[in-house]
Amino acid sequence: MFKQKSDPANAKLEPADAVQQARTRARQRLIGAIVLLAIGIIGFPLVFETQPRPIPVDVPIEIPRRDAAPPLAIDLSLSEVARGKLMVAARKGERIPLGWALDAAGEPTTDPAAGLAGSMLAIGAASSSKGAMLGLVVELLVTALIGANFGFEASTFFVDAGNQPGIGQAFLVIDPGALAGREAFLDRLELLVREMLVDDGVRLPGARRDALLSAAERDGVEVADAMLASLAG
Repeated sequence: MFKQKSDPANAKLEPADAVQQARTRARQRLIGAIVLLAIGIIGFPLVFETQPRPIPVDVPIEIPRRDAAPPLAIDLSLSEVARGKLMVAARKGERIPLGWALDAAGEPTTDPAAGLAGSMLAIGAASSSKGAMLGLVVELLVTALIGANFGFEASTFFVDAGNQPGIGQAFLVIDPGALAGREAFLDRLELLVREMLVDDGVRLPGARRDALLSAAERDGVEVADAMLASLAG
């Protein structure tokens, strides 16, 4: 169904070179989407076992737009919330809502530290297994497909000494020129964006991040004294 031209010059590209080449092609040919599927850690634990795992699935999607318009940047966590929210709550000594995480025994918890030691719940886990199924699909794409560690084999990034969990990443790159066509894709994309912005208060994916980045570049970043001390530490 799909054919791929062999290119001797690119046959032995290092992974970093291959990723950079994909990015360059995306910029030059306005490739429709680049999807990075980070390692799937919640899929198997939530479906097949009771042992919690520490790292959630992450699916960032970037869709370039016409001219200099910022791309649609969708950073989708397949857990109910990003793990970083638990880390922030733990630092502040706050509780977290039920439905965000499980403790090390696989039980629901409102203690962020216990959640960090356990696992994140998949999106919609309280009412459906759909989020866990999606996590399972992602896990297979980034592990079995390329030979990386499964969730139950990988160790965590979140240790002070650092670690090498042996995770996998899969990049999906789509060229609209091979489908609807480059201009047709851009026309349809901009039509959708215009319709989204008709309603007041609608924020395009990635717009907040771009605004914060511009403000940080202009005004700098305020860092708490405790954070500075830990960084200097």
